[in-house]
Amino acid sequence: MSAFIAPSSLRRDGLDLVARINDLKNRHNAIILAHNYQIGEVQDVADFVGDSLELSRHAAATSHPVIVFCGVHFMAETAKVLSPEKTVLVPDLAAGCPMSDMITPEEVRRLRAEHPGAVVVTYVNSSAAVKAESDICCTSANAVRIVESIPAHLKVIFLPDQYLGEFVRRKTGRSLILYSGFCPTHVRIMAADIFRERKKHPDALVIAHPECPAPVAECSDVVASTSRMAREVQASDRKEVIVGTELGMIHRLSRENPDKTFIPACASCDCANMKVNSLEKILWSLEDMSPEIRLSPEVIAGARKALDRMLEVG
Repeated sequence: MSAFIAPSSLRRDGLDLVARINDLKNRHNAIILAHNYQIGEVQDVADFVGDSLELSRHAAATSHPVIVFCGVHFMAETAKVLSPEKTVLVPDLAAGCPMSDMITPEEVRRLRAEHPGAVVVTYVNSSAAVKAESDICCTSANAVRIVESIPAHLKVIFLPDQYLGEFVRRKTGRSLILYSGFCPTHVRIMAADIFRERKKHPDALVIAHPECPAPVAECSDVVASTSRMAREVQASDRKEVIVGTELGMIHRLSRENPDKTFIPACASCDCANMKVNSLEKILWSLEDMSPEIRLSPEVIAGARKALDRMLEVG
């Protein structure tokens, strides 16, 4: 283990911390990936910032032998599944996901037994062990396309997010068997929040994540993954945007669109798990080459099949 470094010695008011991270990154031939919901300074030091699907693809495509994954635990597991030969580091093992914790492999097996012959579609916001029990994975960006790719005569179990599942059901017209999971952050965004901000900003573009409850989606202009949100905002000529997703997204949107104003639909809707990573923890992770994601060969093989099927569809 490296020696403890007092925060004052990290020179938070200067560039020394970032310079040390970059030096260690180059020394280990590492790449830093960050989700759109990470704190701003983590996004800024990352080599690539994106949503779950983008990060999955980047993890699979990169030639770097070391991946520092700044997101939550299931995302780092996904990187390990797609690149088992690589060292995947997560700056803080406490970066969990309450939605992911709502579903277990045992629950998946129970649902299969209750609905024989059904195809299990699992949102990537789940553990690698749950993915290994699934037929195909999806993200918020491709969930509709994944379900549409399944023959219409087959039943579909969609888990764990009931709100994303409802969104997919409305878009596809399919009768889905939904699990009762949810994102504790997005479920707190209310349609009343959208109406309140629309009244204040009548010309604003309203964007929302499909993990939000249905009434939020129904009163928004764009309901999409964070990657599509970014594209929609860049393409829009509106100068104000009401943002119905986790607050970390506003950092990326503001950086890419400095001429626009971003208004959070819910000013308190941030994910504490996403926010545990920091520059200090990235530095310590690269110094110690830990904490490292480790998965059994059986879990990797099972989860890889579900993820590969997702990537084949899109």
